[in-house]
Amino acid sequence: MTERQLACIILAAGKGTRMKSDLPKVLHPLGGLPMVRHVLAAATALDPAHIVVVVGPGMENVAQAVAPHATVVQENQLGTGDAVKAALPLLDGFAGDVLVLYGDTPLITVATLRAMVDSRNGDSDPAVVVMGMRPAEPGAYGRLIQGADGGLEKIVEFLDASEAERAVGLCNAGFMAFDGARMPGLIAAIGNDNAKGEFYLTDAVAVARGQGHACAVVEGPVEDALGVNSRAELAGIEKIFQRRLRLAAMANGATLLDPDTVWFAADTVLGRDVTVGQNVVFGPGVVVEDGVEIRAFSHLEGVVVRRRAIIGPFARLRPGSDVGEDAHVGNFVELKNTVLGAGAKANHLTYLGDSDIGAASNIGAGTITCNYDGYLKHRTVIGRDVFVGSNSTLVAPVTLGDGAFTAAATIVTRDVPDDALVISRADEVVKEGWAARYRIAKAALKARARKG
Repeated sequence: MTERQLACIILAAGKGTRMKSDLPKVLHPLGGLPMVRHVLAAATALDPAHIVVVVGPGMENVAQAVAPHATVVQENQLGTGDAVKAALPLLDGFAGDVLVLYGDTPLITVATLRAMVDSRNGDSDPAVVVMGMRPAEPGAYGRLIQGADGGLEKIVEFLDASEAERAVGLCNAGFMAFDGARMPGLIAAIGNDNAKGEFYLTDAVAVARGQGHACAVVEGPVEDALGVNSRAELAGIEKIFQRRLRLAAMANGATLLDPDTVWFAADTVLGRDVTVGQNVVFGPGVVVEDGVEIRAFSHLEGVVVRRRAIIGPFARLRPGSDVGEDAHVGNFVELKNTVLGAGAKANHLTYLGDSDIGAASNIGAGTITCNYDGYLKHRTVIGRDVFVGSNSTLVAPVTLGDGAFTAAATIVTRDVPDDALVISRADEVVKEGWAARYRIAKAALKARARKG
């Protein structure tokens, strides 16, 4: 990394009309995180001295999403050059390098940005560095025309390009790096003599060349520059993002039994020797430690899963939960804001909400913690080595002491001491012959109804 200071301007004022949404385009999520936050993460990794995000009027929610970074409002929204111009007062006197990024291009990588900054500090001392790419179908992208020395001579928009220029495969990806000392003069000289009357940032290359400055190109992957203008494009980028996360997880020592069916959040953390089954979904805020097995069709969000635990199949772990080492959470078990101690087991058809469950306790099938009274949530506390019988109902707030037992089908409404057995069933009554008499009587009623 160069010793020169770095600043980043992120353009995020677009309305995204093709998204057909009340939500600003850059706030639509990718991997559970707003798109603009991905761009911020890439920029932050370069340790810039300044980050300025340009937003549109009324986009307070975007400003909140990018906090604590500085924001500035582009009042008139007269093009990308106008957006950058709006940000420059916050960089007054800054003479380092300035990257211009876009809040709707969330796949940009740190490696590509580093390459652009390194090029800006190259021997030719370019005033502007542009990221180029070579898409399989260049289509209507602007073309980057290089000189004999490989320097960037100009950016030609497709509609203005000659046949020879359209044959050039190197296309404009949009990202730019400027020498901060020369940048204000370049931006000020951009005109708006075009059909839309807007100020285009790409014209900075022509301005720089006209002033005798060198410009340069850094080629990067096409994926890095893919932007979002519609929900269909967002879905396509989500697929690319998920592929990246899956490859990273496997490279770091996790086994994905069917990678294409596993969906990650941007912040999912998997340890070594984790095995993830088919159709598993990770929401935001999941940390999985080493040696965990997550079986098929499980959903995890806002949870920590400790070493060697087994989750699923068909388990749901909701925010605030913490599954201890060697614990088991089985099929059709739901945890919400629950701590499941080391070696504890809840293997079947159970809801555990707002609970603290001690080590080595066993929660039987059909157990429910009744944590909500219609107004407030209450906790259930289960000690160590507790056996909770099947179909038990634990009405919070309630505590089961260490080593306690609940008989099957018990409703627990009061605290249970250590090593006690609690039973709350009604007395069992057996009436011999009743079922046969019942069937005869009902059959007769049915027969009379048909005749009537």
